[in-house]
Amino acid sequence: MTSLYPLSFHPIFKTKIWGDDKLHNLLHKETGTLQNVGESWEISGVQENITVVKNGFLAGNNLQELVEIYMGDLVGDKVYDTFGVEFPLLIKFIDASDVLSVQVHPDDKTAFERHHAYGKTEMWYILQADPGAEIIIGFKNDVSREAYLRHLKNKTLREILNSEEARAGDVFFIPPGRVHAIGAGILLAEIQQTSDITYRIYDWDRVDANGKSRELHTDLALDVIDFKSYPEYKIPYQDQLNETTGLVQCNYFSTQLIHINKPLEKDYYDLDSFVIYIGVEGETTLEHENGSSSLKKGESLLIPAVLKDITLIPKGESRLLEVYIK
Repeated sequence: MTSLYPLSFHPIFKTKIWGDDKLHNLLHKETGTLQNVGESWEISGVQENITVVKNGFLAGNNLQELVEIYMGDLVGDKVYDTFGVEFPLLIKFIDASDVLSVQVHPDDKTAFERHHAYGKTEMWYILQADPGAEIIIGFKNDVSREAYLRHLKNKTLREILNSEEARAGDVFFIPPGRVHAIGAGILLAEIQQTSDITYRIYDWDRVDANGKSRELHTDLALDVIDFKSYPEYKIPYQDQLNETTGLVQCNYFSTQLIHINKPLEKDYYDLDSFVIYIGVEGETTLEHENGSSSLKKGESLLIPAVLKDITLIPKGESRLLEVYIK
């Protein structure tokens, strides 16, 4: 019998020029006196931003310390062999009251060569969207480098970018090279590789309180952008009650949606990985060999790899995201 249990962490809040108050008002985050909180880093192994446990006897220890101590028992043997003490995923909630910059991320190879870091593959699950809110993702049509640079210079980049209406429950996958921006009025959960490498392409000519614009990374971005257009940017899926529905499967994470109104047993004996649960609607109790834990909307739990039997018991009806490395 292991002494490990589902771990919750103190979130790390990030103020942003486009942040607002939905993390506090809708997800009940204790943001205190902070203004314009745009991001809540829920589970993070990013250096200088490593989250600290807030529940149980491990409270006060940070995530990297726990990986060092528990190794494969916490993250899974294969995960530990691959990533060592660096936790491989970063879980965030993001509140955008204004459109974010248009940006792109490099792949592992480019990120390692330039920054000695991992690249950034990510996905978004929309929690709430104001009427008319949009996600900017990819291009409307295939674009040449020359045409892209011309639009960038003329500040007409928006004309060639694809946009998608955003509604609660929508899912978007952003591989390296895909240009993207979260539109105004959107609250979402983000699952991504442990990386903070972002190339900012265009920032809508914004300036800060001192009249300064944020740094752009035009040349760095040019070498990684995928200029092709794709037929579908929104991930299609059928939300099935009392079932586990696949959303995104990639080399870096697998994400499923669990929508339940009655108890559901989860068996992880064939999985050599930690599991992360992210509450996106309602409240759920997790029963496990060492007791029980609760998960509400706007909360995240890290389930150690050694916990193989989990029973999910919803309070009424609930939805949660299930994330692991396959």
